[in-house]
Amino acid sequence: MSTIAQEAAEQAFEPDLIAAEAAAADFLKALGMRHDSEHLRATPGRMARAWAEMLTPRPFNLTTFPNDEGYDELVLARDIPFRSICEHHLLPFTGHACVGYLPGERVLGLSKLARVVEHFACRPQTQERLTKQTADWLQERLGAKAVGVVIRAEHSCMTLRGALATGSSTVTSTLLGTLRTDPSSRQEFLALAGC
Repeated sequence: MSTIAQEAAEQAFEPDLIAAEAAAADFLKALGMRHDSEHLRATPGRMARAWAEMLTPRPFNLTTFPNDEGYDELVLARDIPFRSICEHHLLPFTGHACVGYLPGERVLGLSKLARVVEHFACRPQTQERLTKQTADWLQERLGAKAVGVVIRAEHSCMTLRGALATGSSTVTSTLLGTLRTDPSSRQEFLALAGC
């Protein structure tokens, strides 16, 4: 299935909140948690709605405009907050993304840089894939001379369990076009990104 067809299929999916609530109740029961008290009675429903919200990206249109001025310097949005779910433990990871590009014939509506990050973050994910998907998607649709994405995140699957590495963060990057091939462009992007 092509990326566009896969995205359309994912966006068309409506969560089954009734089944999710029943599964959440079974999950809590399997972990030895009774949810028949007044405090926990509505927890399975709240869990189902919370997970549906976290895994459903908001729709958006990629708004671009002609680059009439011939702008040929970096356009960069820093500190874009995001949250995602680790596909290995289904625990959240949160952080900030820096997304930039060198315009070609068109420039992008600035809010769309954040929307693309959110679009790919709203699914079970790895940070490496999230970084690459964001960059590839922008490169493919924008026809930019270069695209760069740097993501720094804290993974609760690493801080709340397992290694218990509280305060640790993971940094990933994808550089395409001249940001990958030209050392001075790469250095400028990484400096602006705060790396």
